[in-house]
Amino acid sequence: MKYRHSMPFGAEALGPGHSRIRLWAPSAHRVEVALAGNGERATLALDSTPDGWFEVPDAPAGAGAAYVFRIDGGVALPDPASRFNPFGVHGASMIVDPEDFDWPDDGWRGRPWEEAVIYELHLGTFTAEGTFAAAVERLDHLADLGVTAVELMPLAAFPGTRNWGYDGVLPFAPAAAYGSPEDLKRLVVEAHARELMVLLDVVYNHFGPEGNYLHQYAAPFFNPERHTPWGAAIDFDGPHSRTVRDFFIHNALFWLEEYRFDGLRVDAVHAIRDDSDPDIVSEIAAAVRAGPGAEREVHIVLENDDNAAHYLARRNGTSRKAGAPRLATAQWNDDLHHAAHVILTGESDGYYADYADAPIAHLGRCLAEGFAWQGEPSPYRHGERRGEPSDTLPPTAFVAFLQNHDQIGNRALGERLAALADEEALAALVAVQMLAPQVPLLFMGEEFGARTPFLYFCEFGPELAQAVTDGRRGEFARFERFASEEGRATIPDPNEPATFAASKLDWREAQAERGRHWLARYEALLAVRHEQLAPRLAGARAGRWQRHGDGGLAVAWPLGDGATLHLLANLGREPLQGVSLPPGNGLFACHGTASAKPRLPLPAWAVYWTLEPRGG
Repeated sequence: MKYRHSMPFGAEALGPGHSRIRLWAPSAHRVEVALAGNGERATLALDSTPDGWFEVPDAPAGAGAAYVFRIDGGVALPDPASRFNPFGVHGASMIVDPEDFDWPDDGWRGRPWEEAVIYELHLGTFTAEGTFAAAVERLDHLADLGVTAVELMPLAAFPGTRNWGYDGVLPFAPAAAYGSPEDLKRLVVEAHARELMVLLDVVYNHFGPEGNYLHQYAAPFFNPERHTPWGAAIDFDGPHSRTVRDFFIHNALFWLEEYRFDGLRVDAVHAIRDDSDPDIVSEIAAAVRAGPGAEREVHIVLENDDNAAHYLARRNGTSRKAGAPRLATAQWNDDLHHAAHVILTGESDGYYADYADAPIAHLGRCLAEGFAWQGEPSPYRHGERRGEPSDTLPPTAFVAFLQNHDQIGNRALGERLAALADEEALAALVAVQMLAPQVPLLFMGEEFGARTPFLYFCEFGPELAQAVTDGRRGEFARFERFASEEGRATIPDPNEPATFAASKLDWREAQAERGRHWLARYEALLAVRHEQLAPRLAGARAGRWQRHGDGGLAVAWPLGDGATLHLLANLGREPLQGVSLPPGNGLFACHGTASAKPRLPLPAWAVYWTLEPRGG
């Protein structure tokens, strides 16, 4: 099978030795393309159009040829729609013919969202080698664990050889540090062969600070009147925004069609500035639903600090599509994480302050209704109202996690919960997360209790590197531990290779006794999820919750087959009196780190799950 996403941007291979090359450069007067391939070099002038496009309809260069643009006779620049930039983000782009890759006709059509158990990983630190090919060797581990979806942190080409991926500047080019486009496609093929979905994290709210040359020849790409943490906002609603919007819509379709990804996680949509109707998030989602999503299971997951529930609305009626997402499939539920983190660590700095007064109640509302903040004034945000009502949405509209790249890596020292929380408390919250009807997400290594940190790392050029190091350390100056210059100096330098190396998983931990215990715990929970819960999640509805004492929590959810799922938990250090065991058949029970039969009074860190059949 051959797959290609055709688009008006970049270089499109037409056949052996021929390509069409296009660039949108409305700020340029003259554009040339310099070609290099088969030992020959040629420079061609691109034809211009009144709407800012420059084109060579049939350039004498095919797959494997390198090319750069020269704007008004200036320095050589890469293609912003490059399919591959093997020489770095400042170097030449390479023409790729996607039809050179043969996909097996294996009948893969994805998996229903109700079956999703997500495993987030960073390619560079997931294995010692840090490559697409090396990641293939760990896919059996994930399938055996019970994972059904691998979520890759952003892959768009970034400066240097190590980066989280959120500093990408060539959104169509997989980072060369991890391998070639063909290597990435083989990773997707191998994942599908193990019935693993593959999701990709994409960044549409900004470009990285190094290697983005669009300002030089496509100034309308940005709106200098709108500011973001990364500079001028991408202009999604200005007079030239149609081309800008198409650039990102094609990017979403490109990854789904040409690389056969099963879904996208869209980073920080709250940071996108767009007053259009429909806005760019909605337009991307609609294009995906009408395109690859009409042929197979394709999922769109948002990160959105605004808790904008309207993106998650479901279709009404009795048709085959009733209950299906109109736009986004789900959203990362930061509220659930923050409440659980306060329970586990007692931390109340920063945004945790909004959950510190009643973390059990916030967790209960998240589990039953989706968001903890559904339009109420947020003290952390100086009384600004946050969120929209989410209690009409199904539980699967929310992704539940106790750890992810942000919540670990944005700590000064990158500590995981294994280093911050008591094991029995963490085991209890894991039992809640894994069997709640929300879609669970694990961060790489979490399943064996990894103790290696996940630090912030990058490799910028010398002009930017020191500013990034100073800025990173300055972020933590308000914390007592880092108030002094000496204290801040203990924060690892993001640009040092050692910071990146320290963040690599140590897979020997998975083989040690402690690691095997954690693995067995996750495997047992996920086996129950797949056998008893996943088949009932289609049609599940928001639940109801009740707090008991300081640490007690009861939640019940109506499932799609008429059964009711019950949770009773004591997320505190003292036994809980005055509660009754939930009705139904036992699914899972644990007291802290040990599995145990249910008993009253409810022991510390006890979690009981039951399933009550239709009609009791």
